[in-house]
Amino acid sequence: MSDLLSLPATELRQRIGTKEISPVELLEACIERIIALNPATNAITGTDVAEARRVAKTAEQAVRRGEPLGLLHGLPTGIKDLHETGGLLTTYGSPLHANDVPEFDCAMVANVRAEGAVILCKTNVPEFGAGANSRNPVWGATGNPFNPALNPGGSSGGSAVALATDMLPVCTGSDTGGSLRIPAAICGVVGFRPSPGVVPMDKRPHGWSAISVLGPMGKTVADTRLLLAAQAAMDDREPLGFPVPREQILAPRPADLGSLRVAWTEDFGQAPVGSEIRQAMREKMAAMSHLFAACDHVAIDMGEADRCFDVVRAQGFVARYQSQYETDPSLLGPNIRANYEIGAKMTLSDAAWAAGEQTRLFRRFQTLYRDYDLVLSPTVPVTPFPWTQLYLEELEGVKLRNYYHWLALTYDVTLVTNPAISLPCGTDPMGMPFGLQVTGRFRGDLDLLDAAQSLESAFNRIPGLTRPRPDLAKLATPHPALAAFATHRSTHAHARPIAEQAA
Repeated sequence: MSDLLSLPATELRQRIGTKEISPVELLEACIERIIALNPATNAITGTDVAEARRVAKTAEQAVRRGEPLGLLHGLPTGIKDLHETGGLLTTYGSPLHANDVPEFDCAMVANVRAEGAVILCKTNVPEFGAGANSRNPVWGATGNPFNPALNPGGSSGGSAVALATDMLPVCTGSDTGGSLRIPAAICGVVGFRPSPGVVPMDKRPHGWSAISVLGPMGKTVADTRLLLAAQAAMDDREPLGFPVPREQILAPRPADLGSLRVAWTEDFGQAPVGSEIRQAMREKMAAMSHLFAACDHVAIDMGEADRCFDVVRAQGFVARYQSQYETDPSLLGPNIRANYEIGAKMTLSDAAWAAGEQTRLFRRFQTLYRDYDLVLSPTVPVTPFPWTQLYLEELEGVKLRNYYHWLALTYDVTLVTNPAISLPCGTDPMGMPFGLQVTGRFRGDLDLLDAAQSLESAFNRIPGLTRPRPDLAKLATPHPALAAFATHRSTHAHARPIAEQAA
């Protein structure tokens, strides 16, 4: 397999600019890798090889002519299949949209395309992004790159797998309850949830709601920053937007870890977390505690975060899916129906209470940063379970509240709106990737990215904290059950196998 694809996106972009590699060469290497490994993981969904080849050829010509080049110039890119791509199949993982091709890009995709990205394909998701298991009735299930029988996380699961297996150097994602952070953690890559408004989200039905964001993933923090710089922009369709200078996103200021005060928690005082992950968190904190000026295990009061998230999340589902549910609920998957039904039973009093509780949670959480610079926690509470299990129903004999309760480690942070990043941090007791969630100050995106880059560098020098890599040779054997899980396949030409399109 091509060693070229193991390089970070930042280096690939640099080599394109210096004419050491061609965008056409890089694209063909990605296509070859997808043909070889996607049958084992099912991370890539709709593709348009012909258009990608055309764009790559144009990108190559621009380099030869010495034209100004965008941040992502010539980099093959995967777009999460929840985000509209003009001219490329966008299904949301739903039979309702199995053959839909949008006319226009969403704002984020338009930004990425304008920076020279070669958009090759879409990446797999749960139906409408609901849940942290990337399986749906259109494309089937995505398998974890370390063991395709296991869950890769979601909802940006396809993107995380594509990055972990070097099928693509650049992939986009989004995050409501942890959809950038969870798959990044489970697959051993980086997932960054920026502050609401940094990346425009013009398709959000409740524009003033801060729980859903778009953002970047990458194999490294530097790759993640590169994509964020391309995604971020002010947009008059984004009411929460605020400017973050691109040059500051791209230019890290190495953080002096020895001056940082760090708080850490196993569970934010209330999230369900398995005993093995708790023990792993303690061991990892012991291994890194010498890096910081202070490293304290703290108690955190998250109040009624679970109930609050139920209400805030459900309001969005009612806004988006009411018409379809009332027409024919059978066309919506079980997670979508569950969220809608939760929301439909709620009252104005519930909504008012949740708005107040989220405000109280926000204000209480920010007091931590009077004494600390970062808050560390596990990203996920358990080792990955089989993707055939839709979600985690109970943990250590205790039944969980609903299908997303096992995501409380990440949705607690969603509620307070602070930026957060999941960093690869060695493995868990089962040998699967362990993700460390690092939460920064309110709107402290740049400081958090700087600290994360310094942490990443330090982890590379500490046994047990380095980023794990999947064995790609083991992924040469197809996993037919993944795609066979689909029940309503797309018939669009973009759904043809990539090998046929590439021939």
